[in-house]
Amino acid sequence: MPPRTLRVLGVDPGLTRCGVGVVDVAPDRSATLVHVGVIRSAPDAPIEQRLATIAAGIRAVVLAHGPAVVAVERVFAQHNRSTVMGTAQASGIALLVAAEHGLRAATHTPSEVKAAVTGYGAADKRQVQTMVARILRLDVLPQPADAADALALALCHAWRTPAGRSEGTGAALTPAQQAWADAERRSQAPTRVGRTKIRTGA
Repeated sequence: MPPRTLRVLGVDPGLTRCGVGVVDVAPDRSATLVHVGVIRSAPDAPIEQRLATIAAGIRAVVLAHGPAVVAVERVFAQHNRSTVMGTAQASGIALLVAAEHGLRAATHTPSEVKAAVTGYGAADKRQVQTMVARILRLDVLPQPADAADALALALCHAWRTPAGRSEGTGAALTPAQQAWADAERRSQAPTRVGRTKIRTGA
């Protein structure tokens, strides 16, 4: 791996399909695909077996590709309670595997990830797939969408990490990266609170 290149494992958690993607990101923010795939578990299997299958799959990717950090989608509220529970359980497994291997871990919301790779926080799955393929210079769109989401997670994390930035190198941001950077600055800007003078009678 080139010096200072950051290798990130992105995990799009799910019980039936858990997307995993590994990318190398250089200081100039250029990225290279290392690995992409989906870990599947049988819907009719006991929950403990399904989680064990996901854990084994993520461990195999970690051991095979040696990422420096694991980026996982942050669980958010959904109308389908069973879906969000499964996502949360798979997310916990990914974070556990990171801890087992002494790796740093981070979570990012879907809107953060979409804004990072497309410049639009409400982008649809096709738009994410298309931009991931363009960023990684792939001839075909990464399939299924879970795999593309995992790669997007990895890219999102790398671009907001010092090792994945090119501050001081003079490299230009892509439109998507610039949109994300602008959104991040706005979210971190201090809020001004107005003061109201209260007069009291003598």
